[in-house]
Amino acid sequence: MKLKQLSIPLENSPGRLHEVTRALGDAGINLRAHCICDSTHDFGVLRILVSDLAAARAVVMERLIPARVDDVVAVEIEDTPGSLADLLSLFLGTGINVDYMYAVAGANLQKAVMVFHFSAIDQALKVLEKSGARLLDAESFGILVGQD
Repeated sequence: MKLKQLSIPLENSPGRLHEVTRALGDAGINLRAHCICDSTHDFGVLRILVSDLAAARAVVMERLIPARVDDVVAVEIEDTPGSLADLLSLFLGTGINVDYMYAVAGANLQKAVMVFHFSAIDQALKVLEKSGARLLDAESFGILVGQD
């Protein structure tokens, strides 16, 4: 199962991240998972799973902020040394690359959740499903279902 992630390129300047997160918060949109990384010196990419994707897109579009929707996969793994490496070993020899990933902090201290963007997401899903990996759906993240 795929989740829809909003990717927002942000100028790397004081207040820019606050502006976007404040606008989303004021619109009643909850950030269910997020990461930001520096892609160049001048820009970074804010990647977020939000409670209401359509509303979040509207908020950024109103502010003329470019954004893109990407498919990602959330996988629950044991919160123990080597668990991530064990999961990644499923993809050895498949030609599937992890373009990026991030961890989600949660209330369950025995588990960790990793969000992946794969080079071939449908093939990656087949590998994960065949392995019995616990894939998380939108409801698990408090995301409205049926959004594009």
